[in-house]
Amino acid sequence: QVELVESGGGLVQPGGSLRLSCAASGFAFSTYAMNWYRQAPGKERELVAAITSDGRITNYADSVKGRFTISRDNAKNTMYLQMISLKAEDTAVYYCKVALRKWWGQGTQVTVSS
Repeated sequence: QVELVESGGGLVQPGGSLRLSCAASGFAFSTYAMNWYRQAPGKERELVAAITSDGRITNYADSVKGRFTISRDNAKNTMYLQMISLKAEDTAVYYCKVALRKWWGQGTQVTVSS
């Protein structure tokens, strides 16, 4: 049974940082590319960052380039999203997803507010 569990969200002030984690189980994590998505209130879900199965290639939405870093530890079956210089517009529920599969986590809320 595939399971993706996000953690690390919370309330942070503008300019602050957070690190999200996505713990994966029930599939061969190291063989799949992975994605982070987010959905803000009233908006469509958007792709934020992607990483290949070996972690060597990453891609980012223009809105987060230079501020967010996606990474993974295949030995721990875990993916990360390091977020710095957070802005109010980064407020959203963040989801991890297995690329090319309809396997989603339950999401973790990130709120950027003073």
